[in-house]
Amino acid sequence: MRFTSALTRAVQIRGRYPATIFADRTRTWAEVGDRVRRCAGALAARGLGTGDHVAILALNSDNYLEAFYGIAWAGGVSVPLNTRWSLAETVFALNDSGARILLADANFTEVLPSILADTRVETIIWLDEGAAPDGTLPYEALLADARPAADRSGSGDDLCSICYTGGTTGQSKGVMLSHTNLVIASVNWIASLHFSDETVFMHSAGFFHLAGSIPLFAMTMAGGTNVCLPKFDAELGMRIIQTHRVNYCLFVPTMINMMLNHPNVDDYDLSSLRYIEYGASPMSESVLAAALKRLPDCTFIQGYGLTECTALALSLPWRFHFDGPDWTEKRTVTGRAAYGLEVRITAPGGGAELPRGTHGEIALRGPQIMLGYWNRPEQTREAFTDGWLCTGDGGFMDEDGFVTLTDRVKDMIVSGGENVYSKEVENAVFKHPAVKDCAVIAIPSEDWGETVHAIVVCKAGQHLSLEALQDHCRGLLAHYKCPRSMELMDRLPVSAAGKTLKATLREPYWKNARKMVG
Repeated sequence: MRFTSALTRAVQIRGRYPATIFADRTRTWAEVGDRVRRCAGALAARGLGTGDHVAILALNSDNYLEAFYGIAWAGGVSVPLNTRWSLAETVFALNDSGARILLADANFTEVLPSILADTRVETIIWLDEGAAPDGTLPYEALLADARPAADRSGSGDDLCSICYTGGTTGQSKGVMLSHTNLVIASVNWIASLHFSDETVFMHSAGFFHLAGSIPLFAMTMAGGTNVCLPKFDAELGMRIIQTHRVNYCLFVPTMINMMLNHPNVDDYDLSSLRYIEYGASPMSESVLAAALKRLPDCTFIQGYGLTECTALALSLPWRFHFDGPDWTEKRTVTGRAAYGLEVRITAPGGGAELPRGTHGEIALRGPQIMLGYWNRPEQTREAFTDGWLCTGDGGFMDEDGFVTLTDRVKDMIVSGGENVYSKEVENAVFKHPAVKDCAVIAIPSEDWGETVHAIVVCKAGQHLSLEALQDHCRGLLAHYKCPRSMELMDRLPVSAAGKTLKATLREPYWKNARKMVG
């Protein structure tokens, strides 16, 4: 299986049809195909060899799609970087991946000198309009001068992309994804989520996320139209849906809620929408009911996944939400196994499958499962038991194979669709000179599903305010990972073995709240 074969097919059968729409610019699949070949030629001319890593630090655009395929076409490995990271997190991922070429846009101009100084990046390609900053190469000029390259991409289990996810030990891990992983995931989205060459998909999730990039790849395979939002904005999204007659979107429930409650929502014609895939956190029945009232002709599909299984692992079709014969029984479940993926519930850490209805850890197996973690063989071994990926998410399976997520075996917070590992935040909080001890937990939020809450024990004679803690953390972490709230304690509750009792700390906040699990 070859990642680039999807583009070859789209050019062959949909060459004259729109491939990408970005701002006021539309490109056909034939144009995109030519630009991808030229992108590959330009990268090769700058020394990109087979298996070399190329990082991308940019907001969503039509050029981003070309970069993904151009890197692969040249035989390289793409490394999409989280646009919400702090500079320290970005520098870490660049050094960890070993990328020597970086494609960046105007939103990250200020950090480019630090990247050149603190990483092994040698070449920065300006992936944006306008004059390129000093020390960078303009993307459009490179394409204009480049010769179209032959496809030199790998296939099968060859490495195609490294996607960084949050780190339970305080550092991000690079998830290694093969050509087979990305091809099978694309086929899965087409089959499970009903993509076709008539789909006009608005991309609002960042392409550095698999929830953003896999639908991009699946849409390429289907030969549909990709409408690219730089990043989510409720009113801009509604305007683009109306202007381009978008019929498919992917949102986290927070985004849907923002649109429904926007003061200008009634000014926009959203009647073209036929499908909305949502995930990252459950959608409350009140939000779904409001969405149905505003979008009565729209089908909603719930999805659950993780980077290590190339996104989609479980999906819940529309008929199990409200309008099917089983909705009263199944509407609260998370979903059932995606095509080609095996799912079972085991004891924490893996092992034999547990009886139906028994709570345990969700384990996955199939061709979508990652190759492993880049440069982390020990953590790769720890992630698998007998060939099964241990997800760290807890839940149970009913007699019909539907899985319900209940909590997390691993200590993770899902805030507005972003994964935040408490250990990573705790490591940052501990670096404040006033902190003696701390614990970071998830607390419920109407707006974000969960938010980051820090419980801090200060050193004798020291005091710490929430504002001071947030200022400290912003220099080390992405904004969304910084504590939104804080409380001070004299000491943290611990078990007889000396382990912090986070369940005790969470209990007051979740006592009367619906458990939120992404």
